[in-house]
Amino acid sequence: MSRRELIQQLKSVLHFLKESDFIVLEGDRERITSNAPSRISSQKSGLEEIASRIAKCRKCRLAEARINTVPGDGPPDARLVFVGEAPGYYEDQQGVPFVGKAGQFLDRLLSGIGLSRKDVFICNVVKCRPPKNRDPLEDEIQSCEPYLLEQLDILEPRVICALGRYAAQTLLRSRQGISRLRGRFHTYHGIPLMPTFHPASVLRNPGQLEAVEQDFQQIAGKLKESQD
Repeated sequence: MSRRELIQQLKSVLHFLKESDFIVLEGDRERITSNAPSRISSQKSGLEEIASRIAKCRKCRLAEARINTVPGDGPPDARLVFVGEAPGYYEDQQGVPFVGKAGQFLDRLLSGIGLSRKDVFICNVVKCRPPKNRDPLEDEIQSCEPYLLEQLDILEPRVICALGRYAAQTLLRSRQGISRLRGRFHTYHGIPLMPTFHPASVLRNPGQLEAVEQDFQQIAGKLKESQD
């Protein structure tokens, strides 16, 4: 076989491998990389559009007494998303989720697995504060849930953490208590989901701390797996 024929045969093999997705040539790699900013921009626009609709929402009684809606906060390409139950007093004042004592405790838990608030997206099942911080009612959850599901579909995180019973039951369509749901991964639309105790609950019941830290370690492990 001549040198020219050998080169031509190698080119044919490379073309076959490229078309079969066995390899990515450098030019294709650059094109794939260049698409990443546009995807993030699209995700950001999608989340902003949902937040705009939430700000105008009057679908349930929670709109009557709210100061601010609390759609969610975090980068549009977050690999980890936290879903809580509902905004509290400080969240209602600022329009940002988890800014009170529970938020400070969540920051501490994130630090324990090498993350910070800027690395994750945080939101709630309902986007307005229930009066006197009562639990969200079923019809309120049903009114607000579509916003949450849209957000998760846009974010496409590698892992979801449901903070507290209401968040876990809403996403998992389960009536089991949080003590039975936590400690192992479930699946939401193909995404690993870890339910755990709500930070506010841990502050009231310090005996839950060890369990929550274990859950966070599992989350860290799952995130590492998704990178490998």
